[in-house]
Amino acid sequence: MARLFGTDGVRGLANGELTPELAMAVAASAARVLAAHDRSHRPVAVVGRDPRASGEMLDAAVVAGLTSAGADVRRVGVLPTPAVAHLVADIGADLGVMISASHNPMPDNGIKLFADGGHKLPDGIEDEIEEGLHANGTRPTGAEVGRVAELDDALDRYVDHLLVAAPQRLDGLRVVVDCANGAATFAAPEAYRRAGADVVAINAEPDGVNINDACGSTHLDSLQAAVVEHGADLGVAHDGDADRCLAVNSAGEVVDGDEILAVLALAMAKSGELVDQTVVATVMSNLGLHLAMREHGLQLRTTAVGDRYVLDELRAGGYSLGGEQSGHLVLPAHATTGDGLLTALRLMGAVTASGKPLAELAGVMRRLPQVLVNVRVADKDAVVESRLVRSAVDDVEGELGEQGRVLLRPSGTEQLVRVMVEAPDQDTAQVAADRLAGVVSSAS
Repeated sequence: MARLFGTDGVRGLANGELTPELAMAVAASAARVLAAHDRSHRPVAVVGRDPRASGEMLDAAVVAGLTSAGADVRRVGVLPTPAVAHLVADIGADLGVMISASHNPMPDNGIKLFADGGHKLPDGIEDEIEEGLHANGTRPTGAEVGRVAELDDALDRYVDHLLVAAPQRLDGLRVVVDCANGAATFAAPEAYRRAGADVVAINAEPDGVNINDACGSTHLDSLQAAVVEHGADLGVAHDGDADRCLAVNSAGEVVDGDEILAVLALAMAKSGELVDQTVVATVMSNLGLHLAMREHGLQLRTTAVGDRYVLDELRAGGYSLGGEQSGHLVLPAHATTGDGLLTALRLMGAVTASGKPLAELAGVMRRLPQVLVNVRVADKDAVVESRLVRSAVDDVEGELGEQGRVLLRPSGTEQLVRVMVEAPDQDTAQVAADRLAGVVSSAS
């Protein structure tokens, strides 16, 4: 049987795979597990969601599950995922529940859990919660049933935190923010305006069904056009739950997560915030980031793909900046998870502090053309380790030298081998990727 919890909580088609019954069971089990680990007090849980229609249904189910297990609930309504994580720590709660499927299409939804302090739950605790889904123990009754209250100042608490974590004023800066008709809709424009920016908000009218619909960090066309139309200094785009941020410069050109990492790394190195002059990224980060960090005397540590692995490396080394090409960046001194609004504020702060346009700052890194080919095979692990494939990889790496890179990795969920090649130009990368894909296919 497949594990219920993926790399980012429980996710699936709302009212299909992710039913209210399952949501209620997960919430109740989480409350019981937390109570079993610490019986000194009654558990308190923060519950938030993004605006998708199914979130209303799942919110009701989650609250019912928590209170039926004796936990008190503080509801915060529509707020970003990192806001829920922050509020867990801010009010001293024991658990956070965010109902969102992030950048997924509207019909999907998900449940993301945070432990005390706003940290992601360890795998062991998730396993305990899954094992307890069908527990039939005695339920609390009378005064022991959990109570529900609204945390009316949740938005202000979160924005206040952001302004402390990113204190650089943004006066004189015009920014367009694409809220993806999602969880950033209320928080992002408020935070950027309070920081001093002149804000133009687009895709900020959620109706329950338009979240991520041709907008946000996965669809940048409307943001690019709006930046040019409004003569903005830059634009930022969030995903459905606002834990990601991508950007657009004043000419409407995309600035991806790797480039944002480069800009923030240099700014933090200058301010003395970059611990051990080290940045953490995944193996999929563009070679241009590696070259830029090396050129400026900074070290880049790489992890497996996934924000969880970036977080693990940040904690293990005590580092202060990490992230993914997707725009999921983490600054552990200020947040326990990726925070798209904090990332945007830091990026805009780098622009105002330097007096340089975003295009110039991001120009510290040159993105090398990157080609990814997925090859279906019979045994992905055996193919990746085969002598024929390793020899072909060595040949291509030798031809590319320091100006290119090859990465072969098995898919985490399918019998696929992912062949990624970076090279100084698109044609070279494509030819090399196609050549390696042919070898991989023949070795299957």
